[in-house]
Amino acid sequence: MPKKAATAGPDDTTRAADPYERKEALAIREWKEEEPGVLDKAFGVALQPLAWLLRAVVPESAVRAVLDAVNALAERLTDTADIKRDGGVANIIELRSKDLELSDGMANEVHNWAILAGTSEGAGTGVFGILTAPIDIPAILTIAIRTIHKIGLCYGYECTSQEDKQFVLGILAASGANEVAEKVAALTVLRSIQIALTKQTWKLMAQKAAQTQFSKEAAIIAVRNLAKQLGINLTKRKALAAIPVIGAVVGGSVNGWYVKEVGWAARRIFQERWLVDNHTDVGLDLVGE
Repeated sequence: MPKKAATAGPDDTTRAADPYERKEALAIREWKEEEPGVLDKAFGVALQPLAWLLRAVVPESAVRAVLDAVNALAERLTDTADIKRDGGVANIIELRSKDLELSDGMANEVHNWAILAGTSEGAGTGVFGILTAPIDIPAILTIAIRTIHKIGLCYGYECTSQEDKQFVLGILAASGANEVAEKVAALTVLRSIQIALTKQTWKLMAQKAAQTQFSKEAAIIAVRNLAKQLGINLTKRKALAAIPVIGAVVGGSVNGWYVKEVGWAARRIFQERWLVDNHTDVGLDLVGE
């Protein structure tokens, strides 16, 4: 579908969003306002002692190193051929301005495949309970981060720059939030990085960049801190799969649900980025909120 013609807007470069784009913009708002589920909150309270222990035992630098390594591996494992084929484009970047509904359809297929992969991996390693945690956690993180990279491709974004890599970790942090405050913090950092990444020069975006407390460098540091919290959250969840054999059922369910959350975070955040980069009025509204 060809890109829709621009219409006059607040800065004469915006265009009116079509009905589908408006519907998805509403879904993005609802996702942002959605509180973590009861189960997530229960994990945060019941397993808080484990979180304290992890903070004391696991160095922050080690967590960052693991996530950076996993991110690099996931990026290498993210192929583009099927996305180009299904999107009918020669280059991934063409999807940035093609059609949101087309991108959403491809992202849905990527998401469903990733949930199946996460469930299978969790069930396989969960048979042996906590003994396989050193294998399971890096594996599920690789699946989750690859899912973010792959969903980004569906919207025309190859996350290869340093800022983009931090953007990916920001999505991971937002999806793993156990509390509203954690989610808000992650979304704030993502907004800062998005402003740094965007090639648009809307006046409102410039104002938001001036108002934010995060510089680009501070945003990168903040994402790494949030990534550490994410690692703690994921480990708390995996504690439920500590019982051998039974852990296969629990591990598969926990991993499948985790990848589902990561996928929805990636879809909503890349949708917003697409709407912003295409100068839609709903994208401008989302940025200005």
